[in-house]
Amino acid sequence: QVQLVESGGGLVQAGGSLRLSCAASGRTFSTYAMAWFRQAPGKEREFVAGISWSGGRTYYADSVKGRFTISRDNAKNTVYLQMNSLKPEDTAVYYCAADWVVGVAVPTTAAAYDYWGQGTQVTVSS
Repeated sequence: QVQLVESGGGLVQAGGSLRLSCAASGRTFSTYAMAWFRQAPGKEREFVAGISWSGGRTYYADSVKGRFTISRDNAKNTVYLQMNSLKPEDTAVYYCAADWVVGVAVPTTAAAYDYWGQGTQVTVSS
């Protein structure tokens, strides 16, 4: 079992930055691929960014490439999402997710992930 707790959300103006954190507890964090998803009102949950268990591979949705950076610190059992140049369309609840995988695979579909945090609200004003 893995417990995930997100933090760092808030209200920011367009062009600003936020850093989300996801603290994990439970089973060995370093064996899990981690990802961030987001869900805006009336929309489906969508993949934002993912990182392999070692941190050696990262993946991003086209909509956030060049603006968001995912990273992890296995010693601290934490994964981060640095969000720069934020846009109003980035407004959503952001969720952290964990998936136990073999190798360096990082799933990009929500159904693949076994564990989820409670979410943190990010609101970008224009």
